[in-house]
Amino acid sequence: MGELQVIENKIRKKEAEIRALEAKLQAARIYVQALSDVRRELDGDEADLKAGSMVAMARDAIRKAGRPLHVDDILTAIGRSADSKSSLTGSLAAYVRRGEVFTRPAPNTYGLVDLEALELDDALPTSPPKGFGGQSPSFDADLDDDDVPF
Repeated sequence: MGELQVIENKIRKKEAEIRALEAKLQAARIYVQALSDVRRELDGDEADLKAGSMVAMARDAIRKAGRPLHVDDILTAIGRSADSKSSLTGSLAAYVRRGEVFTRPAPNTYGLVDLEALELDDALPTSPPKGFGGQSPSFDADLDDDDVPF
């Protein structure tokens, strides 16, 4: 094997090594992105709302109440006047339309997506219904063939 052939083999080997490293790098980037997506999901609405904003204060008021609140009750809870009603309503409605953070279970009444999820979890039965898994009713063994409708 000539010197030129040796060098060409080393080049091909190094290029293959580079491709393998690039594949590992791409996989690592995808993994980091997936972890970031999970973190964002776990953070929920916290990262989306600017601290101290009227929307963040509304979220906190609803969370404190533990139930959906009418917009007038939210304004009272956050210490704002009725002059802020249309601004707050518009902001909350935007989140509702996107299906993020807030829900609107009734007109001008806003709840939280995470509280609604907890309510649904609480509504699920924790045990099977009474009689579940028991013996099914048996037919009377004394029936004649004439008594069977089929």
